[in-house]
Amino acid sequence: MDVPRLMAQVSAKKKAYVETYGCQMNASDGELMLGILAAQGYEVAATPEDADVILVNTCAIREHAEQRVLGRVGQLNQLKLERPELVIGVTGCMAQRLGPTLLERAPYVDLVMGPDAYRRLPQVLARLRPAAANGAQRRELPVLSKAASLRVAALDFQPHENYEDLEVRRTSRLSAWVPVQRGCDYRCTYCIVPYVRGPEKNRDPEKILAEVRRIAQDGIPEVVLLGQTVNSYQHGEWDFSRLLRAVARVDGIRRVRFTSPHPNDLTPALVEVMAQEPAVCKQLHLPVQSGHDRTLKRMLRRYTVASYLEQIRLVRAAVPDLALSTDIIVAFPGETEAEYEATLDLLRTVRYDDAFLYKYSPRAGTPATRLPREQFIPEEVAQARLEGVIALHRDIQAQINRGELGRVVEVLVERPARTPGDVLGRTDSNKVVAFPGDPAWIGRFLRVRLTATTGATFVGELVGDPALQVA
Repeated sequence: MDVPRLMAQVSAKKKAYVETYGCQMNASDGELMLGILAAQGYEVAATPEDADVILVNTCAIREHAEQRVLGRVGQLNQLKLERPELVIGVTGCMAQRLGPTLLERAPYVDLVMGPDAYRRLPQVLARLRPAAANGAQRRELPVLSKAASLRVAALDFQPHENYEDLEVRRTSRLSAWVPVQRGCDYRCTYCIVPYVRGPEKNRDPEKILAEVRRIAQDGIPEVVLLGQTVNSYQHGEWDFSRLLRAVARVDGIRRVRFTSPHPNDLTPALVEVMAQEPAVCKQLHLPVQSGHDRTLKRMLRRYTVASYLEQIRLVRAAVPDLALSTDIIVAFPGETEAEYEATLDLLRTVRYDDAFLYKYSPRAGTPATRLPREQFIPEEVAQARLEGVIALHRDIQAQINRGELGRVVEVLVERPARTPGDVLGRTDSNKVVAFPGDPAWIGRFLRVRLTATTGATFVGELVGDPALQVA
């Protein structure tokens, strides 16, 4: 029997469940996989218990994330013990990093698939499922590497795979991920991404704009442009500033966000677009990682503290109400106490609205793991530094948020809040606000006054009659 006919028979009325861990790109990839499977007749399962195929879509940035996934896959094996025909797959960055080793560590996993192989997902499942159901040996797969009896690993990098012309199964009716770039050409010494997602690949701008127009036609008001270093985007005569301006001018799109930019590619032209285009959100996530030049150099970040701060001054001068967020890693190998204190000083100088704070996590295969062992920071010191940077950031964030009280902001209502009778949404600057409201308001833009703050979240009250406000 040929593969297309086999696929049609196997996938008819079968259900797939995708469970995603990690970054926005992973979330987007999860929607991509669901779309690919839906095009082959699969239905989306609401829970793992309802699924015929379970795909655990993974992250490899930190060891903790990988251990969490391994534990979760072990839990899902309980379902496989009850239903041997169930197919369990691990996809994404962790799958790419561990490869066939993952099949050895988790013998109940049938499939390991990297980020460049999703287009082949239906063909792989079409060959796996009959073998699972019959208990028979699966045939050799010439387009895949065979990792073990009855199990396969699809891990090849595809230099031109940008997943164009494939339907995405979007999980939100309010905000849509739009990858404009895959992979990364930077080689930060702590980072696994270039090794699990390959070199930078930028999509055709016209196809990106066509996708955004379809999103607008579907009534989704917000898009988030994604890339590992999104503002390094370049395709022919198009750079990221030109692409961002074009996306912001698509009829029907009310908000445009982008993540994650690299400081080296924050150009004056990009700042100009952020300042001039009303649809571009007044929010910027600009990872700094460390507040000391020596650590930045050893991380291979390719900028200095002074040049980073100059960019902050540039963008704040152009966009005065900008909300800034960042990533910081403490306890990088060789980081001295003085260098750690310099990072705290940078936090005090910039005063970020939000920050994602981590202690260094070694990732096998990255250059930082080859530094002399005596440079690695003891766990108790690393934890203390992490707790210190978290405490300082929370104090600064609370001060910033208290200064926001009394402002009237536009909120896109997203869902019911935890407190009964409240709804929850986000501002243009990505601040989370809960306020008394009707779930029927979900999807609307409403004016809300900020009245209180608890941590990173605001409490608000509706301003005016919602019936008179523009939907």
